[in-house]
Amino acid sequence: MRLFRVLFATFVTASSLTAQAPDAIGVDPPRDSVYPARMEVLHIPSGGVKINGVAYLASGPGVHPTFVLFHGLPGNEKNLDLAQAVRRAGWNAITVNYRGSWGSPGKFSFGGNLEDAEAVLAFVRDTENARRLGVDPQRVVVAGHSMGGWVVALTAARHPELLGAVLISAADFGLVGSLPREQVLRVTTENMEALSGVTAESMADELISGGPRWRLEDVASGLVRLPILVMTSDDGLAAHTDPLVERIRKLGSTRITRVHQSTDHSWSDKRIALQRAVLAWLAQR
Repeated sequence: MRLFRVLFATFVTASSLTAQAPDAIGVDPPRDSVYPARMEVLHIPSGGVKINGVAYLASGPGVHPTFVLFHGLPGNEKNLDLAQAVRRAGWNAITVNYRGSWGSPGKFSFGGNLEDAEAVLAFVRDTENARRLGVDPQRVVVAGHSMGGWVVALTAARHPELLGAVLISAADFGLVGSLPREQVLRVTTENMEALSGVTAESMADELISGGPRWRLEDVASGLVRLPILVMTSDDGLAAHTDPLVERIRKLGSTRITRVHQSTDHSWSDKRIALQRAVLAWLAQR
């Protein structure tokens, strides 16, 4: 989570969602004894292995809108408080660990992360899985923090049927791959906790090779019809999402919302503000 502090100057546009803190931030919903909230461990097929996931399932009968949350590199901040708030608001919340990260089997890779995201969407929309988990397959939002925001943008651009996408302090790993190798290597060296099957050097080489086809701004046309929430902080990474936002708007979208908070990359002292903004945006879906 120490991404790029010394690599990019901060360039931000401040905006905010104005809304009272919803009850879901600080008040537990009444218990439904027939259809209680629950948690299920998931094993999602992807790339010849089954990656680990957790489903925080909302209370109440029938199907629920579902919020799929992807972590960053390496993913020390999992944003599980956000997942729980989203569930209290009546949504299912699903979190996963990419292959080769945090105990998921397989070899970690950036390309594999994108494949894993596709696999997760296929999993939650599978008829049997959707029935078992109470997922409304027509109402799925994808969200990602840091590298997860990059995963979400590239994935959502291929899925216009999604209900929306949330980028939280997103890092453009295509842009990172265009940097001099020593800078790319600095990023990978500092962010290797709990990853398996890779070295800092192999990760840097993959980014440099894949960077030209992984730029955020290049997927703008696939995102123009989606509602998108872009959240930035004082970590310097607003410069990574600014070109994407600008291009989406030039393509005619009026469905992109920007929020900025003066906090660090992990939103360490703005956790309630993060939840408030996401929940207010979800309430409009």
